[in-house]
Amino acid sequence: MTDWSRNEFASSIDLFKIDVKDLRVGMYVSKLDRPWLETNFLFQGFELKNENDIEAVQQQCEYVYIDVTKQSKAPQIYAKSTAYSKDFLEKHTPPEKHSTFAKEIKNAEYVHHKTSNLVKSFMEEVRLGKTINVELAKKAVAECVESIINAPDALMWMTQLKERDEYTAQHSMNVCIYSIALGRHINLPIAELHHVGLCGMMHDMGKMKIPLEILNKPGKFTPEELKIMQSHTTLGWKLLMASPGMYGGAIDVAHTHHEKLDGTGYPRQLKAEHITPYARIVAIADMYDAITSDRIYQNGRAHLEAISILTKNSGSHLDSSLTIKFIECLGIYPPGSIVELNTGEVGIVVEVNPKAKIRPKIILLLDENKQARQERLIDLSKLDLDASGHAYSIRKIERPDTYNIDVIQYYQKGILNAAIAA
Repeated sequence: MTDWSRNEFASSIDLFKIDVKDLRVGMYVSKLDRPWLETNFLFQGFELKNENDIEAVQQQCEYVYIDVTKQSKAPQIYAKSTAYSKDFLEKHTPPEKHSTFAKEIKNAEYVHHKTSNLVKSFMEEVRLGKTINVELAKKAVAECVESIINAPDALMWMTQLKERDEYTAQHSMNVCIYSIALGRHINLPIAELHHVGLCGMMHDMGKMKIPLEILNKPGKFTPEELKIMQSHTTLGWKLLMASPGMYGGAIDVAHTHHEKLDGTGYPRQLKAEHITPYARIVAIADMYDAITSDRIYQNGRAHLEAISILTKNSGSHLDSSLTIKFIECLGIYPPGSIVELNTGEVGIVVEVNPKAKIRPKIILLLDENKQARQERLIDLSKLDLDASGHAYSIRKIERPDTYNIDVIQYYQKGILNAAIAA
């Protein structure tokens, strides 16, 4: 375990502040919101063995601190929030790749397809009133972690294969991937990558309890509809609490991923000190994917627009240090970006050069007149030349729909895979 993980995570998970109305049988009360001598409790620290114990605490306290290391069979409770150390984050460099993009892309495709279908099945089961198969979810996350450790760009590339009609399931899958990628970038241990990945995958499960006419509404919500939509956080918390074996951090993130550091979020208006590290990571991944995805009511925005919005929200809504690391993790031109070159030609970024992120590999699809051309893979890090003998460079990054380039269509035709393997 890294020093940062030990200091920032492990040291904070022993005690968790909780409102007394959220107490459950099996929790271990270690500290009160007042001196023990001001209460009628015989012991300074005790397990809640029944509802009478809970009621006794509720009558005398507003909140207490739970020791998660002394719980019985209740679902695990997670870390309270801790401040991030910018100095620590700046000291850590991203790990090297273990595999090449070309070697990992087929496995990433398999993992993404399999896991996306699994997430869809979870959501369908939740709509039918069933709970989530936590073991299957954990295995799927483990495969995502392995793929990202091997070659992060490959599975990150799969986040670009978005279909408007499948937004909710794909969004959960993408948030899982982005959260793992950010965790890897800041050198979280593998066990914590599994945790944050599960948090990302489960964060929006509460939306399956929202009426479809509201969830899929193309127009603006009425105040009442907005209130119902925002209740997905509490509904998700309750759903995951009822799922046997669910990781406690995922339960928390489902409840808190829309909280903001300045206390203006929902549902509980928590401030920074009460927002856990995993919730901060997932909040960034959630916002980024929502901005860049096509929705029923709007088209996705370009990557640079998205990171500009993240930057504007950092400090007040999002964790500043983690936002910087997330942008650093993705790079300026992440896989799947539509870019126009200095020649006027247009292509898709297929792989980022880790040592020169502004010089990625690109497959050219349109000529200078924006007409289809013979596909060609170029590597800006190797100073590939255009027809005039000049080095290619990127002029600008475009919105996904600017030139009607359907990334999914090109991928399904095998054109991108062929270029990547070349």
